Amino acid sequence: MIKKIKKIFKRFFQIIGILLAVIIVAGLGFRSFGPKPNKPDGKLVDVNGIKLHINTSGMKNDKPTVIIEGGASASTEYYYWLSEGLKDSLRVIRYDRAGNGYSELSNEPRSAERISKELHQLLEEAGEKPPYILAGHSMGGPYIRVFTELYPNEVEALIFIDATHPEQVERLNAAPKSSFRFKSTLFLLNTVAFFSDLGIIGLFESFSANPLLASDGLPNRINERTRDFALNGKRTRAYKDEIEHYHSTLRRAGETKHFDSLPIRVFTAVEIDKEVYRENGLDPDKFLNEVIAAQKEFTELSTNGKQFLIDGNHQTIFTKKENANIINKEILKLVKEIENKRHTTIYKKT
Repeated sequence: MIKKIKKIFKRFFQIIGILLAVIIVAGLGFRSFGPKPNKPDGKLVDVNGIKLHINTSGMKNDKPTVIIEGGASASTEYYYWLSEGLKDSLRVIRYDRAGNGYSELSNEPRSAERISKELHQLLEEAGEKPPYILAGHSMGGPYIRVFTELYPNEVEALIFIDATHPEQVERLNAAPKSSFRFKSTLFLLNTVAFFSDLGIIGLFESFSANPLLASDGLPNRINERTRDFALNGKRTRAYKDEIEHYHSTLRRAGETKHFDSLPIRVFTAVEIDKEVYRENGLDPDKFLNEVIAAQKEFTELSTNGKQFLIDGNHQTIFTKKENANIINKEILKLVKEIENKRHTTIYKKT
């Protein structure tokens, strides 16, 4: 009886081993002979030996240039509607942080200050000039705060799009650094990156009707480009590198000072998956109210802050065209206010 059980187990593991071998060979074959990534829409610019992808739209003019600082792992494609809605009036710049999208991976630590300095150098190397309006989504929120502190004379306004709060851990259920939840996330990201490098993730992704990284509301041709980021583990490693500095980034953002009368506009998503929060032992309505209150605090970073609530989730707040239009309308209104103030100042001086 025992011999029979051993034989069954042996056969089982042999089958599993063969299946794994077949999957790995198929993945490596896909990696070697499968589709190659699309050419980036923008251009690659050398910043300290790392090529960063920058995508510009709109003509250069005397108005502020809008710089979009994306969320962790969110490439330039996701902010398509923001760029499309502003490019006829303003210069708009989307870019991929190191390792993300079409940018090369960096070996340097992904601290908030380093990321801010890399963006600043990228803009200089690309021939872009201030003043800038910085728009930060999710983790982009903490980054634009640090950028503004480092280069205060170059920033004309801040736009927070469902941005991460510096007290996300203490107040909004983010995982503490020492928690199993946080450590298991890093382990999972390493695992996904490993299987991506073997071509396995890309292989399975190629059979899916919809791209794994697609977002609701974006045109199909834009979503299709996100298939490129499953072809290897670069994007996942970049995400892991930023997440490893998540807590120090929040702490650094929380140290930023009051920005005087700098215009600040805050856009908060009010659509959440209530079942997910209930499964985690949270009251979804109470949690959403806490998120709204926490993001309202961004408006208090200056004497000129306003908050807007948008019917969308963390992504559809800008991937759905109707939501992006709301944000763009307020940005254009803000630019008009900035120009009027500038003209009034010049008139008074003369």
